Amino acid sequence: MKLSAVAVSSNVILTGVLLMLLGDFLFALNDAMGKWLVASFTVGQVLVIRSVGAFIVLGPMIIRQGTRQLFIVEQKRLQVMRVAMTTCDVSLFYAAVSYLPLADVMTFYMAGPIYVAALSHFFLGERIGWRRWLAVFVGFAGVIVALRPSSAMLSLPSLFGLTGSFAFALTLVMNRYLRSTSDTTLVTWQTIAALIAGIVLSIGQWRQATLLDYSGMLLLGVVASCAHLLITRSLKLAPASLLAPLQYTLLLWAIVLGMIFFDNVPDMQILVGAAIIVVAGLFIFHRKNLRDTITPDAVPPDGH
Repeated sequence: MKLSAVAVSSNVILTGVLLMLLGDFLFALNDAMGKWLVASFTVGQVLVIRSVGAFIVLGPMIIRQGTRQLFIVEQKRLQVMRVAMTTCDVSLFYAAVSYLPLADVMTFYMAGPIYVAALSHFFLGERIGWRRWLAVFVGFAGVIVALRPSSAMLSLPSLFGLTGSFAFALTLVMNRYLRSTSDTTLVTWQTIAALIAGIVLSIGQWRQATLLDYSGMLLLGVVASCAHLLITRSLKLAPASLLAPLQYTLLLWAIVLGMIFFDNVPDMQILVGAAIIVVAGLFIFHRKNLRDTITPDAVPPDGH
């Protein structure tokens, strides 16, 4: 009987790991699709159609939960801040990948957990030991290496990536305050905000598109929503301490998809910077896991 229970538990955990890996792949695919689309269309136009596509998945979830629940939220001011940060995150991500290789931008975003560790000390009152502080500084060094220190280091596309990744980190921190808000509510409001931002950004910038182009933009929203649901489900099946490091597979997929679809081969500086960031991030997760159990929100709950 005990052996059977252990086997079932192992299968559940394995399912959680596989769902996380699939969710991360879908997020990477979503990012690659976004890069392809913003090469021909404005960020605002992509955001509008993408948001409409997301509601194909969100619609049934909203109906099941009830629309009234969307307005029953905790800490409204913080909810608004989170929505602003997620909108900033996704907009700047697409702006960055329209100029930079996918792997370069993803390298900046992989520093998100490192920013979270630093921000948690100041905003959540979490005690950060000297080892994790050292890892945070090493992670920042990795970002600087990836930026290619030069007079062009702070180019506009690089600033898009850096600012977007910082907004992403702030979103993760705010998720810890808003953990009692349902997933459907959080994603619905951030999707509505992205839709509104897209409408504003696309004023006077809307371009003619084929049915195939619009289908691609709609699919972008469907893929992102499915990825989000897969990762949310995985966190209920397996320990977050096991799943958290798997997010770094996003960087691997970004490199592979960038090479296949955009002929972007990352240079040695990006690879070295990415390696430093990943090692620092994994060490932070490891130290946190030694002190306590990593909460599910330590893993990005949604993608771009």
